[in-house]
Amino acid sequence: MRIAVFPGQGSQSPGFLTPWLELDGTADRLAQYSEWSGVDLVAAGTEWDADRIRDTQVAQPLIVAASLLSWNALPDRSGIAGVAGHSVGEFAAAAAAGILSEQDALTLVGIRGRAMAEAAAAAETGMSAVIGGDEAAVLARLTELGLAPANYNGGGQLVVAGAVEALKSLAAEPVAGTRVIPLQVAGAFHTHYMTPAVEALRAAAAEVAASDPSVTIWTNRDGSAVASGAAFVELLVDQVASPVRWDLCMTSFADAGVSGIVELSPAGTLVGLAKRALRGTPAVAVKTPDDLEAAAALAAVDA
Repeated sequence: MRIAVFPGQGSQSPGFLTPWLELDGTADRLAQYSEWSGVDLVAAGTEWDADRIRDTQVAQPLIVAASLLSWNALPDRSGIAGVAGHSVGEFAAAAAAGILSEQDALTLVGIRGRAMAEAAAAAETGMSAVIGGDEAAVLARLTELGLAPANYNGGGQLVVAGAVEALKSLAAEPVAGTRVIPLQVAGAFHTHYMTPAVEALRAAAAEVAASDPSVTIWTNRDGSAVASGAAFVELLVDQVASPVRWDLCMTSFADAGVSGIVELSPAGTLVGLAKRALRGTPAVAVKTPDDLEAAAALAAVDA
């Protein structure tokens, strides 16, 4: 079973869309994505600097747009039997699985990004990656500090979130065997701080039509496969303020016998996690159009 995975926020880099715009039809498609999302994605993906594209309301539609551009450019997707996305990447996965139209996916992501940016501005919060250590000990320390786990990424990586001062305390006195790396993000995503954004996205999601998935799709909520499109959209909404369980998604990949992983643009992060958690599983990271041939070979029905 070959699957496609779609990355989350933080995977973007300045100018990364430039080579994609050389493909026929991509510029027009990206212009349409810009209209739907309310962000100038052409300028964001080719001209804007790292600080500007780090802005939550820019980064989220930019990443989903890039994933869908590369998904549409893949010359052979016949062997892709499952999809999953990390955080905002779930919107690209939902479009790839036919749950949402591309228009609805980009429209909702634009709303999500703006709502999460607004929620983040209401309090001085942030996120840090905690690498290594005993997970139970880390979680206990988070409780002491009033912090929360945001992303269980597997492979000994946990992203935590909460008040900036509490994050500084964690970095000053890390749990034994861990490294704490502050992340350049605007707020405490996937925690209760994002509750106002959940309500904004819920109102918008109520206006879109959802179809049942055409391939297996796994949710960040608990790594389970979801057969109902409407249920998946509801999970997309709630996920804004709930931890991302990518570790459980990868466990499900292993249980399903996944034999190949294609990560769509801007790729690299999820393939890196899979190398540690799913050792020996063939994977291709689609970073530029030059990677499409290898990705298509892995994704082909007779691969």
